[in-house]
Amino acid sequence: MFFATLSKASLAILVASLILVLTNKAEAHSYADCIDWRFKDPKNLSWSDKNGACFGYARRFPIKAKPFAKLDSDDPNRHYQQSHKNPDPKHSLACSDGKQGEEPGADETMAKPISAAYNGKDKRGRKTGPQTVSKPGGQLCIRWPAKNHAVKDEKNQPVTIALSEVNPSKDPTQLQFLDNIVANLNYKNCSDKGSNTDIWPCGGCFKLPTNLKPGNFVMQWRWKLNSNEWYTSCADIDVRK
Repeated sequence: MFFATLSKASLAILVASLILVLTNKAEAHSYADCIDWRFKDPKNLSWSDKNGACFGYARRFPIKAKPFAKLDSDDPNRHYQQSHKNPDPKHSLACSDGKQGEEPGADETMAKPISAAYNGKDKRGRKTGPQTVSKPGGQLCIRWPAKNHAVKDEKNQPVTIALSEVNPSKDPTQLQFLDNIVANLNYKNCSDKGSNTDIWPCGGCFKLPTNLKPGNFVMQWRWKLNSNEWYTSCADIDVRK
């Protein structure tokens, strides 16, 4: 009855508004895409594709599927929000399996062999990026999209970076990751800020511990948006002497 009383113009405006609301909701959550970002100019620390390049990605990350920052509306969406069902979020699944979670993301579980999650194809046949290779004490710079949460009126929640033990046979639990946080990064460290706050490129750099043994390590990128609302991305780092 309500829609029958609306003019065509009013109905079009209402539909457009609903689409905008739903789109903004879908594009509200972040994830890591690049684990080994390298700046073209060390004096211009820009996270934009035109000013740098990625040499190592998150697990099964489709490198040319969509423009930067748009994979949160992919199928499946890239961002993974840990489950709210357990009253303690520290016990949630650490790396998305594509099934569990408040918002299940793409499959980021460990591959066997580990290299199978890189330089191959995802389930949709899209080319995936290379695995990160580094050394003990090596610097890694990680990139993520702002998704509208780096503006002044948003609380700045830090990104935590955690590592597994060397050569784990399976992904660590969230509690195990929390026992080995190696860095806290500024979520709002963004560059190339245009009018669209959704697609600002952001990132942070840190150094791996100097005492790491050669082998593979699972890395978790984790960010808190609201109370009990955590987002994670996982990747494997091949540490070599």
